[in-house]
Amino acid sequence: MAARVNLSDKDMKTLNKLSRVLMAVSALLMVSAYFVPLWQILMWAPQYPEGLAMKIWINNITGDVKIISALNHYIGMKHIEVSMFPEFGYMVYIVGFLIAFGLATAAIGKRVLLWSFVLLLFATGIAALVDFYLWGYDYGHNLDPSAAINIPGMSYQPPLIGTKQLLNFTAFSGPDVGGWIFMVSALMAVGTLGYELYLNKKKI
Repeated sequence: MAARVNLSDKDMKTLNKLSRVLMAVSALLMVSAYFVPLWQILMWAPQYPEGLAMKIWINNITGDVKIISALNHYIGMKHIEVSMFPEFGYMVYIVGFLIAFGLATAAIGKRVLLWSFVLLLFATGIAALVDFYLWGYDYGHNLDPSAAINIPGMSYQPPLIGTKQLLNFTAFSGPDVGGWIFMVSALMAVGTLGYELYLNKKKI
């Protein structure tokens, strides 16, 4: 009887084969972060009906950065440069760690690692949003008082997520291709955890 109880305990701590495959896919999806942009900021105005775009990658910024930076400089905002983002120096390692942790979870097949992986994904996502908000706040509030256009009490913090009106510009901020893939990866991990909890409930 004791041997049967021990076997049951072991089974309840081990991932199902399907779960391990899903975890491997979830981790491998994040490799896309090295090849496609993660976030985007889009801007439209009467003089730019086609819109301006800034793409944020894991370690770079591309798009109409020079035009946006020049326009923002008129209202006292800093020039946008890669050096403004120290996060670019270590984001490649954070994502690499998440990928390795996810693959290790699939290979070892322990449920505690799945819990840890899901928590790490959520913690990383929240930290990234908080970091982006703090950068946007500083960028939109810490203005040059000697700028060509100076409106007392006005700030130009870009939206964290969604759309915001900034003078005659409509700005949008949201996930790009890589960001959406990351969300799919996270949802897959959460779904796998839910599936494991369901199997665990059936065994009890």
